[in-house]
Amino acid sequence: MRISFHALSTFTAALCLALAIAWGVRPDLLLWLWGVEYTDASGLVARRNAMLFLAIGIMFYRLRHTAPSPTRSALVSGFIVGCLGLAALGIGEWLNGHAGPGILLAVGTELLLGLGFIQARKPTVG
Repeated sequence: MRISFHALSTFTAALCLALAIAWGVRPDLLLWLWGVEYTDASGLVARRNAMLFLAIGIMFYRLRHTAPSPTRSALVSGFIVGCLGLAALGIGEWLNGHAGPGILLAVGTELLLGLGFIQARKPTVG
């Protein structure tokens, strides 16, 4: 099943908005899900990451109607690397005991988004 770039960008924008709100308002709950202790330092990093999610969400919302171009390709390539890199880091943190199994939800989402954008950027055939 082929997912359109428009649909994937819209979904990514909505997901990033939801994550920005969650990480910004209740980082302790998400850290708890991952099995990571909430501290003032982890809360600070989580709230700052919320702004990154907001920025990424706005970029993909604005990008959703954009035709294939070098600019769109550059943004998507960076996002793919980020998603697959975060998935690898998440697996490593879980295997090393720094995060609980709840982080695998994030890993799965990152893998699906990374792979989804890989297939969405390929030109459609005939």
